[in-house]
Amino acid sequence: MSFQDIIGQDNAKQLLQSSLRRKEISHAYIFSGPPGSGQMEMAMAFVQALFCTRGGDDACGECLECRKVQHGNHPDLTLVKPDGASIKIEQIRDLQRVFSYRSESGNPKAYIIDEAEKMTVQAANSLLKFLEEPPSPAVAILLSDNGRALLPTIQSRAQWVPFNPLDPEKMLQILAAEGFPSTLARSAVHLAAGLGPCRELIQQNWFAEIRNVMLQLGKEIAGRGGSPIITAQQSLFKAGLGDHLDMLFNLFHLWFKDMLHALYHKHDQIIFIDELEFITRYAASRSPQQWIDAMGMAAECKRKLRQNMNAQLCVEQFLIAVEGQH
Repeated sequence: MSFQDIIGQDNAKQLLQSSLRRKEISHAYIFSGPPGSGQMEMAMAFVQALFCTRGGDDACGECLECRKVQHGNHPDLTLVKPDGASIKIEQIRDLQRVFSYRSESGNPKAYIIDEAEKMTVQAANSLLKFLEEPPSPAVAILLSDNGRALLPTIQSRAQWVPFNPLDPEKMLQILAAEGFPSTLARSAVHLAAGLGPCRELIQQNWFAEIRNVMLQLGKEIAGRGGSPIITAQQSLFKAGLGDHLDMLFNLFHLWFKDMLHALYHKHDQIIFIDELEFITRYAASRSPQQWIDAMGMAAECKRKLRQNMNAQLCVEQFLIAVEGQH
């Protein structure tokens, strides 16, 4: 993994590569930013460059040290992930045991803690002592989608490396170049954080199906014949898509937003580009406020589902409410 392989995050790259060039490596870093913004990839690129025998501000990818990192068997790199819902004190103690032995290569040892905000209070306090007095030279990289949730004492002892959400347009270009269908990719980049989750979402068969169901329901609500409630029963619940209602409401949110974009002649921002003609024709059937209200209804239904409201009832209430806006 090289810094060149990582999309975006130029500020984070510059900060880390500059510290490699100057050989001024901090003993601890917090990589904080939204899920899917490439924190783990950046951490691996940084550690590989740190261990690389050629030195410099990026890994060569060819030396023995680089190859060990790439194959996941470098003895001086330890990865800690949540065990179940949290990172437990035993995991931090195991880490301390590993670090009580000296590095084989003369490098500082490195450890990456993924989802670091999930440390229990005991684990975080144990890590704090370890950060202050590591038994051997060590570099800690804490990954989190909310670095501010870490103990303030940990935050104050680490260098902050902020990550930004990836630009949807940039992700769309990459996915299109990889051969993913553009209609699915256009939706996915607004629904999943980062390229990996986008690829996974597009490859799920149900994603294309639920997108089609949403479009059908969207048109029926707009008055294009058919009964949305019967369509929902047959195409959603009988078709086995009932587990993906959260995504259905996310797609509706984007659909209503497209109507707003069409009203304001922002056609370049429309996501359901394959339905451009329909959207431009029907957008004016409601006021901007009604489309905003419809987005609010979709968000409210997601909340009700999380509170275990009956799924079919929830969908039916939503369809009746949006249809009745006229």
